[in-house]
Amino acid sequence: MKLTVSLAQMNVLRAQPRENLAKGEALIAEAARRGSDVVCFPEMWTTGFDWESNARTARDHERIVEQVGRLAEKYGIWVTGSVLALNEEGKVSNACILFGPGGDRVGTYRKTHLFSLFHEDRHMAPGESSCLAGTPWGPVGLAVCYDIRFPELFRTYALKGAKLVFCPAAFPYPRLEHWKILVRARAIENQMYLVAVNQVGSEDIGPRGSVTYFGTSMIVDPWGRTVVEAGETEEMLLTATFDPDLADEIRKNMRVLQDRRPDIYELG
Repeated sequence: MKLTVSLAQMNVLRAQPRENLAKGEALIAEAARRGSDVVCFPEMWTTGFDWESNARTARDHERIVEQVGRLAEKYGIWVTGSVLALNEEGKVSNACILFGPGGDRVGTYRKTHLFSLFHEDRHMAPGESSCLAGTPWGPVGLAVCYDIRFPELFRTYALKGAKLVFCPAAFPYPRLEHWKILVRARAIENQMYLVAVNQVGSEDIGPRGSVTYFGTSMIVDPWGRTVVEAGETEEMLLTATFDPDLADEIRKNMRVLQDRRPDIYELG
């Protein structure tokens, strides 16, 4: 079954969730007009990373998250991306939520690898599990940004049958080459599609100055080929159609997953 995905590469407005949501609705509407099955937003696309504001408004922000679900239902499209959300214990988390076209939360993944260099671990509660969501295109894995540096998560998804992973991100300069290599590596080694959507624009992060996100949102196929790729600076909505079942064909012909040797790996 073919899948059409739109990548919503955004300049996220810091601590302005209603404005970001309005921008997001326009992108969702356009993705639906193009016939997309899914639209994927970047990391923390409704708020950005203003830690103090996020901590203060996290409970009220649940209304914004609910509105994202209503937009998925309104336009009859799957929507995903990372947002500010409370976990089951009421703690602030960075959650990648996959909403179905009926507005229901089909999958929720809370970012497990928190970016200590950015002090995310001081302000967010880490997730404690992976998330494989059931969709018409088969099981889909969810990841967030820094997770791309941890191949174990993506291998876990592959071994559980995922042929596709959505990875919203906020990757800044100077790590552009890392981003390009890591997204492609995760796709090649696990023989799966990677849908990786990044922010653009700059954000003030306090005493450490500011960061500039480099876009370059992309879809990479299970053979490591780029299906579509955005530029580094502009907001845009990229749309591409592909067949997730290509992963089955490549896995059959190049038996990487079957040829593993877990009996000799030392993982701790």
